[in-house]
Amino acid sequence: MEKLYADSSGKSAHLKSFAASVALSSAEADAKSTHARKLIHTGEVSVGSPTVTKLDMDRKIPNASLSSCLDVSQWKVVNVETKKPAALPTERLTKFVVSTTVEHWPDGWKVIRDEPTDRAC
Repeated sequence: MEKLYADSSGKSAHLKSFAASVALSSAEADAKSTHARKLIHTGEVSVGSPTVTKLDMDRKIPNASLSSCLDVSQWKVVNVETKKPAALPTERLTKFVVSTTVEHWPDGWKVIRDEPTDRAC
């Protein structure tokens, strides 16, 4: 995701290696919208305290549900042309719980749903 949002062309991310379904289409659409406004994200995102909340290995396509803390406090939104930081709401959460569903595909685990919550962590 860091690469997708940092590259206004969106070509360096190789997101299809890590995401599919709704997670992939949502990420690509959001990044495209951000880039259309001449914005990119710089810096790092970190994921902490990942916890498996559900695991189903008996399905045709095994899946798992996860809960983790997404930290975007070091991710900065920058105008591509001016290189200046974009104005962001001061009350926005920068560390929040995210609920994720992953599936085990032949080439590995892929995120198929990734839903941020409004709960701080």
